[in-house]
Amino acid sequence: MMPPKIVITMGDSAGVGPEVIVKALSLPETYKICQPIVIGDAKVLASVLQFSKSLASEGELRLNPIKDIRKARFNYGVIDLFDLGNIDIDRLKPGKVDPMCGKATFEYIKKGSEIVKNGGAEGMVTAPLCKKSMEDAGFSYPGHTELLAELTGTKDFAMMLVGGNLRVVLVTRHLPLKEVASSLSKQKVLLAIRLGVEAMKALGIDSPKVGVCALNPHAGEWGILGKEEIETIIPAIEEARKEGIAINGPLPSDKGFYDTAGGRYDLAIAMYHDQGQVPVKLLSYTKSVNVTLGLPFVRTSPCHGTGFDIAGQNKANPQSFIEAIKLAAKLIKG
Repeated sequence: MMPPKIVITMGDSAGVGPEVIVKALSLPETYKICQPIVIGDAKVLASVLQFSKSLASEGELRLNPIKDIRKARFNYGVIDLFDLGNIDIDRLKPGKVDPMCGKATFEYIKKGSEIVKNGGAEGMVTAPLCKKSMEDAGFSYPGHTELLAELTGTKDFAMMLVGGNLRVVLVTRHLPLKEVASSLSKQKVLLAIRLGVEAMKALGIDSPKVGVCALNPHAGEWGILGKEEIETIIPAIEEARKEGIAINGPLPSDKGFYDTAGGRYDLAIAMYHDQGQVPVKLLSYTKSVNVTLGLPFVRTSPCHGTGFDIAGQNKANPQSFIEAIKLAAKLIKG
């Protein structure tokens, strides 16, 4: 059986995305688990190859720029690149916000989504984008998750973080903290639970145990410290339990993540971005992965940003990106 075809979007050209892609594709093991096709700019990747010539295990890495997905070779040592040619390499400044890069990033994601939807690949791994560069180019999205949901017409979706033995689904994502409580609803909590359970099944856990974190300190203390647990989270848990899901909560988040890391739960549900991000990255900072649940195809990404402070310096650690590729391949196989 051939490994799955996966499109890899290059992300912001001024960040570490191109570098971690080249480093990941310099490993023979990557080609054993997937057939990768990069969506990006040939001039940018060629410039990365200039300072990364020693990466390949067997000889020098080469680019195979294509305009037709059917001309991809999928051979180790040759990076198949669907070249959109949308970066002015003389203008590009590593580590700098530029609407040129923001527009190009949007175009990579759009093309990658089209390729997967049309059957040219089975999943997508995305390198980091810069929200500011995209916003300056006229594309204002909180992140990949919301953009891909729009491009695919997906209404019910969620973000899952995977790192070490933690798997965490977020109920809310890129929101100011002051807006989290008012954004919660029984249906949003229930959706995160349902999508998380389906993802666990794809990972081979047929009857996952779920721990749901509270929003407020001490799980609200019977409503003294907040009523979201009573009015929103508990009703969602009760509904999930009626559906046959093995679930417990709401749990104070320290206890919830301690128990999940210890194996009592297979999946944790977090109410907001940093509540879920912090424990995952604390335990597995260089290997954590972001997964978008609910899309018509598998999409993963590394759990790090554009790394503007080290862009263009050959200092980026590719491990999170490598883990994103591995997890995408595993989810595709189901």
